[in-house]
Amino acid sequence: MSSSKFSDLSTGTKSLIIIEQVLFVGSLLLTVYINTLYNIVDFEMTSEGYLLFYGVVFALLNQLSALALGLYNSKLRESFRGIFRRMLMCVAVAFFAATIINPLYGAYALPVELLAIASSLSVFFVSAFRYFTFKIDFFGFGKRNVLVLGTGQRASIIEKRMRRDVDRQDFTVHGFVIMKGDSPDGIQRETRINLEQSLVEYTLTHGIDEIVVANDERRSNLPVDDLFACKIRGIEIIDILDFIERETGQIAVNLIYPSWVIYSNGFASNNYLRNTLDWFFNAVMALFLFSITWPIMLITMLFMKITEGLHAPIFYKQERVGLDGKPFNIIKFRSMRLDAEKDGAQMASENDNRITKIGHYLRKYRIDELPQIWNVLHGDMGFVGPRPERPQFVQSLIKNLPYYNERHNVKPGLTGWAQLKYPYGATEADSLEKLKYDLYYIKHRSFLLDLLILIRTVEIVLFGKGR
Repeated sequence: MSSSKFSDLSTGTKSLIIIEQVLFVGSLLLTVYINTLYNIVDFEMTSEGYLLFYGVVFALLNQLSALALGLYNSKLRESFRGIFRRMLMCVAVAFFAATIINPLYGAYALPVELLAIASSLSVFFVSAFRYFTFKIDFFGFGKRNVLVLGTGQRASIIEKRMRRDVDRQDFTVHGFVIMKGDSPDGIQRETRINLEQSLVEYTLTHGIDEIVVANDERRSNLPVDDLFACKIRGIEIIDILDFIERETGQIAVNLIYPSWVIYSNGFASNNYLRNTLDWFFNAVMALFLFSITWPIMLITMLFMKITEGLHAPIFYKQERVGLDGKPFNIIKFRSMRLDAEKDGAQMASENDNRITKIGHYLRKYRIDELPQIWNVLHGDMGFVGPRPERPQFVQSLIKNLPYYNERHNVKPGLTGWAQLKYPYGATEADSLEKLKYDLYYIKHRSFLLDLLILIRTVEIVLFGKGR
């Protein structure tokens, strides 16, 4: 990298390069210092000046590798996980290069073990630093500058559903471009832009990183040539559905059109290993959960008998809709009065007066769900998936909510993405919101997502956030 090119970089990029150079050099120096204290390998550096020189070379190798992997590209739009993967590859390549040139130092050559330790420390320090800068956008690398095409109903979802700063951690909205055919009832408070120049010129002038296509009427209204020109100039083009999915972790059911589903990745799992091992994984998890919760279940049964009488039933069976729409009986600890449905089936609501005193705590800490371990072992349910609903409600929801029946393409679960992301709800509108998260889960279903949901469910149980 020549000095003239370095001077052309932004202040943020220059600062990032200099700070990370210090971190790489520091990692090597710290490794040698630790070795002198604990004598990990037999080595003694006689010249401190030579060690500093070696540290600078070590840093340059890592930074050249980082440059090749795009880690100093201000247009890099990756999640932190993606940045971490690149960082691992970067340090691995630099380590390989360092071991090749290491013999050239002759008597001053570092042991390979120390190079490996220095590389490991580099990953830790630089990744921690990147995480910090990624979260607060200190160097302007984290946030995308977004331009939205459209000011109508589709575009207004961004204004209505992503109003807070916490909703826009990864992007800033430059403005909304007025398009033909847009509803006048759309964008109300955000910046509306009436383009008086070509879209390409505007995006290049204002440093737009991403264009979200969100106009209401697309036929003959999309500036296809301009979008093509923006795309080949490195500006990302994304549909409003994909944008909402990426930023909120849900699928906007009310905006879905069949072609989007057909051409979109996901929804159908091609992971045959996962499908084959699905029951085995759930069975092992169920037995593990039973092994650590059986005392809690035993204490629960004793308390129920003490508070409600010896003849009061402990368990409660209820018909639910499972995989492919097939009904099955779910088993739970009874948390409601015996006459809870004397007036017919009805959804449970928050602060429901039908809930017993002990039932309140059972729901709060999800203890009432523990008997469903049997449903998991029986194969009716998995640990993670959409929560199963009752047949009486499902028929109505299928009629009124588009794509509701798609949630029956996977096994229902003890916990799910919707339970983590959406508070308790008992209305049809709440069911629509939960469906958006359920469809997101079905589209992105994987072991890693399941693991994330299980880990975050622990928080709900420990801190009593269940309902």
